[in-house]
Amino acid sequence: MADGSEYIELKFRIYDGTDICHCSYVSSSTILSLKQKLVSEWPQGKSMVPKTSNDIKLIHLGKVLENNKTLSESGVRDGAFAGGVITMHVVIQPVIAKKNSAKKQDDTGKLNSCGCTIL
Repeated sequence: MADGSEYIELKFRIYDGTDICHCSYVSSSTILSLKQKLVSEWPQGKSMVPKTSNDIKLIHLGKVLENNKTLSESGVRDGAFAGGVITMHVVIQPVIAKKNSAKKQDDTGKLNSCGCTIL
C-alpha cells in the first residue's frame, strides 16, 4: 500500500440483508482479494456459506465485477454516494452447481433429438 493510494469505504451485503466486512480498501485492491477476505470472514451460522472465492460474485451498480480487475478499473469510486460508503451485493453461486446444470443441458439435448419423418 503505497503513499498516495486512494481508499474506498466498502461494505458487502449478503443474501439475508446482513452487511459484512465494512472497511476502507485501497483502490488498487483486486476483486479476487476482496472475495478471499469475504470467504475468510463469512459470518457463522448462515444457511449458505461459500467454500472458495470462486463461489462468490460481487455486484456493483448492476455489474458483476471481474476477479482480475482492481476496484478502480471496475469503476468503483469513493464518495460517489451519500455518506461515502459503497455497498456491494454478494451472490453465492457455487461452481459445482454450474457444472451440473451445464451437464444436464448437454444430456437433455442428446435425449431430445427428434427422428420424425413427415409424409
